Amino acid sequence: MVGQLVGYARVSSSGQSLEVQLDALTLAGCEKVFAEKRSGTTTSGRSELVDALSYVREGDTLVVTRLDRLARSAVDLHSIVAQLTEKGVAFQCLQQSSIDTRTSTGKLLLGVLASIAEFETDIRRERQREGIERAKAAGVYKGRRPTVDVAQVRALRDQGLGGTEIAKQLGIGRASVYRALAG
Repeated sequence: MVGQLVGYARVSSSGQSLEVQLDALTLAGCEKVFAEKRSGTTTSGRSELVDALSYVREGDTLVVTRLDRLARSAVDLHSIVAQLTEKGVAFQCLQQSSIDTRTSTGKLLLGVLASIAEFETDIRRERQREGIERAKAAGVYKGRRPTVDVAQVRALRDQGLGGTEIAKQLGIGRASVYRALAG
C-alpha cells in the first residue's frame, strides 16, 4: 500500500520563518503539511505535531526537513518514531536523506543523530547558564525584560474589561494578563 507524503515543519519562535521548510516539503511532494512555531525541546503543547501523528495512516511517510525539527530529545524522537512504526507509517528526513525508518541503516542513523541533537541542546543550555552566571557576577544581568505593560493591563481592567478581552486587545496570553494583575 503506497500512502501519501505528509510534512511536518517547526520553528522555535514566532520571529522565525517556516517558509524554507514549507517550500522544501512541498518540493519533496508532501500533499499535506502541518506547521507550527513551538519549542522542540518537548512534545508538550505541540498541537500540530499531535494532529500530524493522528492524520497519518498506514503506508504514509512523515517527512521533515531536518531531524531537529521533529524533536530535540532522543526519548521524544524515539517515542514519535515508535508511534509512527506502530501505525505502519515511515519516517524520512530530507537533509539527512539516509534516515528512512524502512531500512536498518536508517534506524541506526536515526538513533545516532537523535543522541547528537540531544547533546547539542544540553551543551547550548550549559553555555547559556554559564553566560548568565558570568553576567550576574559582573552585575550586568538584569533578567528578561517584561513582555507585558503592567500599567496598561491594569488600566484596561479598570475600564471594566475581563482577562480574555485584555489579552485579545494586547495580543498576549490570558495567563500573562493574570500574572500582571497579581504582581
